[in-house]
Amino acid sequence: MVRFTVLASGSKGNSSIVTHCPDSTDPREGNADNCTRILVDAGLSCRELFRRMRLVGEDPATLDAILITHEHQDHINGLAVTARKLGIPVYFTEATHRAWVRQMTPQRRITYAEWAAQYRKQREKDDARAQFESRIAVSPDLSGPHPGPDHAPLPDPDPDPAPEPDPVPVPDPNPVGIHASSSVSCSPDIDPEAKAELAAETRANPARLPADLPYVQYFRPGEPFHIGDISVSPFTIPHDAADPVGFVFTAEGVRLAVATDLGYMPPNVQAQLRRCDLIMLESNHDLEMLRDGPYPWSVKQRVLSRVGHLSNAATAHFLEDTYDGAATYLILAHLSESNNHPELARIAAEHALVSKPSLLANRLYLAAQHEPLAPVHF
Repeated sequence: MVRFTVLASGSKGNSSIVTHCPDSTDPREGNADNCTRILVDAGLSCRELFRRMRLVGEDPATLDAILITHEHQDHINGLAVTARKLGIPVYFTEATHRAWVRQMTPQRRITYAEWAAQYRKQREKDDARAQFESRIAVSPDLSGPHPGPDHAPLPDPDPDPAPEPDPVPVPDPNPVGIHASSSVSCSPDIDPEAKAELAAETRANPARLPADLPYVQYFRPGEPFHIGDISVSPFTIPHDAADPVGFVFTAEGVRLAVATDLGYMPPNVQAQLRRCDLIMLESNHDLEMLRDGPYPWSVKQRVLSRVGHLSNAATAHFLEDTYDGAATYLILAHLSESNNHPELARIAAEHALVSKPSLLANRLYLAAQHEPLAPVHF
């Protein structure tokens, strides 16, 4: 049995589960020893991930690994807490892991006014020390072993002077260990519940670094590997992250593809989506809603760029012109709440698939942000 479940998809958090159990194993009966379960992205808080897993009949304690597509906040909100709580490995590309570690490293940036005040204070200390040393130079007996009452040595103006201020980021003395990605994202805000969970962990174990994980495994795009009895084929996608990837999962001859957060459909992605039984594909925004929507112009340009997100029109164009029609299930994912509407995404896809009626009706699904999608079984 192969099962695919979308726990959440959208600009506030993304996460899915790929499950494979041998035919003799029924995961609902608790006999899950032979099953393999992979969490793809951890974009919700640990608590919310566990809640949604239980809603769809999955036991969080049976997860075998976490796979990360890229380091943007809506894909890693609950990663650290979830991985540490379960004690399971996390799979990244090396560049994505490095970007995530930098993102998790607590920092505080000082303003120019703060830096200027520190700099003036430091200059005053330096001038006082220079004056003291010059007086020593012209009166060498001042520091003799028995100075007279009129020649007592001058006190050090500051025996432990502060270091020269530095305008670059400095460590935060009260870290909570989670920071938004430096790139402009459709989801720049940190999930409050995930941030609270991480802060609670930091208070309970202040010696542990925020980016500590039980196990880290690296993979490379284009090089398949296995987690349990599931084959994982990562492929490069065009997005403004360190090393973003999509995945094709294979078990019992069933191929499941995950391709979201990509600015356009390059040939390598099109090739990966052939001969798949299920495809989860981005349909992020309606072009007119985005242009008239609330985002700043710079963010709109980023979303529309070749490292942004697929529009309904771009997804429909792929489905109509390039898609091979082999999938039994097509899931539209990562719909923007501000710049899209589920019916607009559905209509665009259905019009594109008019020549492929087997994928219409209940076989075209839309993943949601606030509730899990019904599991798909093979």
